[in-house]
Amino acid sequence: MSKTPTDEAQERPGRLKQIRMVAQVLRQADPKALPIVFASALGTLVVVVLIGLIFDQLWFFIPLGVLASLAVGMIVFGQLAQRAQYKVIAGQPGAAAAILKNMRGNWTVTEAVSGNRNLDMVHRAVGRPGVVLVSEGPRNRVGPLLGAEKKRLSRAAQQVPIYDVQVGTDEGQIPVDRLQRHLMKLPRNLTKGQVAELNDRLQALPRSMQMPKGPIPKGAKMPKGPKPKMR
Repeated sequence: MSKTPTDEAQERPGRLKQIRMVAQVLRQADPKALPIVFASALGTLVVVVLIGLIFDQLWFFIPLGVLASLAVGMIVFGQLAQRAQYKVIAGQPGAAAAILKNMRGNWTVTEAVSGNRNLDMVHRAVGRPGVVLVSEGPRNRVGPLLGAEKKRLSRAAQQVPIYDVQVGTDEGQIPVDRLQRHLMKLPRNLTKGQVAELNDRLQALPRSMQMPKGPIPKGAKMPKGPKPKMR
């Protein structure tokens, strides 16, 4: 029997339940995180109330302080939760793809457009800067992957800039928690219409190989293909 929209809504966790779940994960990842959230909210409330005392308008500043403290607390909570998420997925194959897919803005992300049996991979993100190839893996192994993928895309991309970003812990690579910030600093070279046209051209290209999507457990290996039959 198919589920009605009401049944699906009841199965989805409510907003407060989601916050409790994130808070539990955050407390396990960093025991100091929740005290920092409460301290920031309480500190904001105290500051606003003190301002109300100075101007002798507590009737106005107390409600304002409550709203401001809630806003500050939620902002700090969200930032710490995001940092904890980065800490959990850091080092897992597919972590960079997870960050790319949750980026704000007009980005089209194609996971694992290229890779190898060591689970080194290259993801493609198309946006206002142009084409961004994001690799995961040791520097000495992902360099050839990036070079080959850039060469493969160059004809379809035409004069559009192609950037390559290496995510990892080697020298010259970008940690996964700084990936989104790095991409947001890239120049805006294309209009929205040009982005759509570019994305259509690139989506028509065949993928060089198929890779599993999303973060992959450590120690996993790519399955070997079938051996050719001897005639």
